[in-house]
Amino acid sequence: MVHILWHAECVKFVKKFNLPLLVTGGGGYTKENVARCWTVETGVLLDTELPNEIPENEYIKYFAPHHSLRIPSGHIENLNSKSYLSTIKMQVLENLRYIQHAPSVQMQEVPPDFYIPDFDEDDQNPDERMDQHTQDKLIQRDDEYYEGDNDNDHQMDTS
Repeated sequence: MVHILWHAECVKFVKKFNLPLLVTGGGGYTKENVARCWTVETGVLLDTELPNEIPENEYIKYFAPHHSLRIPSGHIENLNSKSYLSTIKMQVLENLRYIQHAPSVQMQEVPPDFYIPDFDEDDQNPDERMDQHTQDKLIQRDDEYYEGDNDNDHQMDTS
């Protein structure tokens, strides 16, 4: 099946980035083709070329008549009747009616999470203690500002 090869090519492409991968699957295929697809992709992930012939096993009848990983591509007849598809559509829409929806939320401006008061240290009375919260806001991280060669602003005109 062409889709199996597309999947495998996508896995090959992403694998070239040499990043850790978590490969998960989807659905909507026949169980036989899902098994084929994951077998081929597992081979790609393990850098292993797999033979096309599926070895004899207790599930081999599911892979008839070709008994191969890569099934011949071609036109597959759609055996779904219009009434069958209509029935499924009606059932899905009926099921959607019973799903709880999210309640409405009014749009409004969200206030900032913090408040940094503007004050001048020179205006502070040295005999009064600052609370811990205010003191914490005055702390500058060591890696925040640089002087000398590490100063990214050293070429800026500060006059």
